[in-house]
Amino acid sequence: SQQGCDPFAQTQRSKLQHRRARINQQINKEMRMRAGAENLFRATSNHKVKETVALELSYVNSNLQLLKEELEELNSSMDVYQNDSESISVPMIPLGLKETKELDLLVPLKDFISEHYGEEGVLFEKEIKEFMELRQAMRTPSRNEAGLELLMEYYNQLYFLDSRFFPPTKTLGVFFHWYDSLTGVPSHQRALAFEKGSVLFNLGALHTQIGARQDRASLPGLNQAIDAFQKAAGAFNYLKENFSNAPSLDMSAASLTMLVRLMVAQVQECVFEKMTLLRAQNDFLARLQLAQEAARVEDVYSLVHQTMSQPHVKDYVPFSWTTMVHVKSEHFKALSHYFAAIALCDCPIPSDAELLEQEKAFLQFHITMPEGPSLRVLLQDPEERRKLGKAHLKKAIMKHEEAMRIHGLCKILRKMDILQEVLSFAHKRSLSKYSEIDHEEDFFETGEAPDIHPKTHQKPEIKSPNFSQVKVTDLFHRLGPLSVFSAKNKWYPARRVHLMRGENGFGFTLRGDSPVLIAGVIPGGCAAEAGLKEGDYIISVNGKDCKWSKHAEVVQLLKSTGKEGVDIGVITLQGSECPKTVDRKVAVMSSGSGMLKSNKENSRKSLMNSKSASTLLVWSKKSKRSKKSTYSGVPFTAVGDNEAMY
Repeated sequence: SQQGCDPFAQTQRSKLQHRRARINQQINKEMRMRAGAENLFRATSNHKVKETVALELSYVNSNLQLLKEELEELNSSMDVYQNDSESISVPMIPLGLKETKELDLLVPLKDFISEHYGEEGVLFEKEIKEFMELRQAMRTPSRNEAGLELLMEYYNQLYFLDSRFFPPTKTLGVFFHWYDSLTGVPSHQRALAFEKGSVLFNLGALHTQIGARQDRASLPGLNQAIDAFQKAAGAFNYLKENFSNAPSLDMSAASLTMLVRLMVAQVQECVFEKMTLLRAQNDFLARLQLAQEAARVEDVYSLVHQTMSQPHVKDYVPFSWTTMVHVKSEHFKALSHYFAAIALCDCPIPSDAELLEQEKAFLQFHITMPEGPSLRVLLQDPEERRKLGKAHLKKAIMKHEEAMRIHGLCKILRKMDILQEVLSFAHKRSLSKYSEIDHEEDFFETGEAPDIHPKTHQKPEIKSPNFSQVKVTDLFHRLGPLSVFSAKNKWYPARRVHLMRGENGFGFTLRGDSPVLIAGVIPGGCAAEAGLKEGDYIISVNGKDCKWSKHAEVVQLLKSTGKEGVDIGVITLQGSECPKTVDRKVAVMSSGSGMLKSNKENSRKSLMNSKSASTLLVWSKKSKRSKKSTYSGVPFTAVGDNEAMY
């Protein structure tokens, strides 16, 4: 079975997660105290008691506020999740994993197995413990592909747990406890959907951590970061579209919309960084593309900032996140104007051959056309290019300064040296370029540069989780095929019948496999007298479990029966005593087997479906019979093409 990280390993990330768990528990304790105090305050009429309780409530509320501030600082510890490369990259925003409480399923599942499946619950302790170990491991996934597979494996096992143990009309009686990723507020539900949704949230969160740790100074690192953030967006989007009424804020539609947009913005930022690595430095068109890519990043971060400022999200998202997103929006707007200026001032005047292509690109570059001469004149006149470049640099410097001002408003971001370094470097670079192209004899007033049209060459994809990539086997496979042995089906108590083979065999027909179904019973035959009914499933033959047996295997067991007869275990599904035969079409076969019918209910052909008349067999003590003795006189003349009579 898969393993999680060692929960006692002292990595920076695990220390952070331990602190998160401790704060979550303290918040839980304080909230329980607050609920108790509020109940007492409402219940008492004693003025003295009311005063004491009110004082206690003020203490509890201030403690809660301090704990929430501590948790916000924890959620703002982005540097821990970044890579150790010496290159300077703008930090990305990762999410911490949701914490959960341990869950003891041993007794509830054993009880359900005994009550619903009629099996000894104690015989399934190994499987239950294996499931609980898997759940324990997925609480601490490693920050790599193995950790993602572990979460996916557990998520896929929940499908089987749901099908086996969660009937539509009844709950299992266990609570799933999870803490909000950002506020630490505990929530619990009996619904397995809450467990599934929380695991899916952690899948997205782990992708964000993997994306944030990549070395984005290299092309492979950038591609991995893009992939990780796209998959994070996909996980949060899948959660938003498939799960509703979550009890915790982090899984509300508003929060998930914000997280999807944030991940898409981080993908777009990586695409911009990829462009800076790939594009030749002195190429005019490449610089224009970089400027437009930067404008696109500014665009998506502006949308994220608007989303974070909405009423349902504003008080919930850490202030450092909102500030970081705002800073990035201004920073990339500054970069778009900087690269526009570089394209105009550092690139050579185009040749006649290049002019048409450059003019075409420049025509779609600005949101509004710049004032002054026509584009063709502008591109061929160094002085006009310098003037417009200077206007772009002036705007870039203003935006750099705005980004640094906003950054300075957040105490947590001020501690983040790398972000300070990136902003400062970009600001100095623009100032340096401005002073380089600024002439003392410039008497014209620098105009207002128009904004740049956002455009990207790689649109972010929202990659939904591919659950099929991690294959799992049903831990509770021994209970039988899920099509029959599931929580939604009910059946009468299992029956054991003893059959002696009569002159005309046992007197029933079989159909399908895993489990094999008794498709028909001959009135007055051995099977009918023993109490077998049409619609019964064979679950054992002579004590051998046959729930997963194929048609041919059950036939072989019955064939090998001696004079002593055979013990057959059967169950009958409630409400299925008379299987429908609407889909049966009569087909006359030219072989000597008489009339046969095609059965659409079970498309899996059994090995007994041979080309000869063996589709209508009758066993007796005589080993061979002629083709004519096919008992075409039995009341149900038609046996399906994968049915056989025994």
